[in-house]
Amino acid sequence: MLKIYGRKTSSNVQKVLWCCEEIGLPFERLDYGGEFNNGKSPEYLALNPNGLVPTIADGGFILWESNACVRYLASQYGKGGLWPADPQRAASASRWMDWQLSTLGPPTGVLFRALLRKEAIPQPEVDAAAKRGGEVWALLDAQLAKTPFVAGDALTVGDIAMGNAIHRWYKYDIAKPALNHLRAWYERCLARPAYLKHIGSS
Repeated sequence: MLKIYGRKTSSNVQKVLWCCEEIGLPFERLDYGGEFNNGKSPEYLALNPNGLVPTIADGGFILWESNACVRYLASQYGKGGLWPADPQRAASASRWMDWQLSTLGPPTGVLFRALLRKEAIPQPEVDAAAKRGGEVWALLDAQLAKTPFVAGDALTVGDIAMGNAIHRWYKYDIAKPALNHLRAWYERCLARPAYLKHIGSS
């Protein structure tokens, strides 16, 4: 059975949990990272030298980095669904995963640390992250004006990569632009039992 190393409250672990639930892939989750204070243990570092979560073990295959884990699981067990059979749609979905890391991640990371973790981040930096966050979500809103999910008519790995970020975005007590297509996409995610179980109910 697939093993997932990582606490269920980690946004990156939640991507993998949502992915597995959508596929119907059985897994065993093991508490690692955060409050469990075992992410730097020799046992875990032998699996993932970064000491971060998640890490997955699929038989003898060990993989870390959340988006890589989602890509692998979807292509291995969800091909034709979360991983589209059409190479162009698969590339489009994968493109949005990279966009999540490179473009969406920086401002939303600042907001997470400041507003949820309550780290001491200067207010101008928080304000700039909120402004930039609205700008980058507007880019996705423009895509969602064309398609109900980020890479077309059906849920793919591209949506999985941003599921936790959008949930947190709507929890932040900050001014947000009215992005109706983005909000409708979030509501579509919330309507999925797998999303609600691992992300939307937190």
